[in-house]
Amino acid sequence: MGIVKEFKEFIMRGNVMDMAVGVIVGGAFGAIVNSLVNDVIMPVISLATGKVDFSNLFIALDGGEYANLAAAQEAGASVFAYGSFIQAVIEFLIIALCIFLVVKGVNKLRKPAPAAAPTTKVCPFCKNEVPIEATRCGFCTSELK
Repeated sequence: MGIVKEFKEFIMRGNVMDMAVGVIVGGAFGAIVNSLVNDVIMPVISLATGKVDFSNLFIALDGGEYANLAAAQEAGASVFAYGSFIQAVIEFLIIALCIFLVVKGVNKLRKPAPAAAPTTKVCPFCKNEVPIEATRCGFCTSELK
């Protein structure tokens, strides 16, 4: 029965719950970024590069000629699909940029904790710390301003 209790304590820790929420939000964020890459950015890149479809860039290792990657794979040919790799690298860079921008924005929103008001001051004569409200130093009895 001890392992069940330990597992329950482990699950109920704050950092485990935070991690679970982070994974769920990360999955949803990943879907948004994938749509941004595939539906917005890659078509623009394709248009800028003369309508090159990166996902269809491949080399058939059997020497055959195929109309597209799907046709080569359907024929059972071994292919070197370098276009899919290029697209994955571009997606990774865009996702990394988006995460960087989100983290940078969140860090800007965070405000540092205000400094606590001092409770002591230093006596200018003997250099000992005395309460801030003191009018005389408890160590050298000098008058404080």
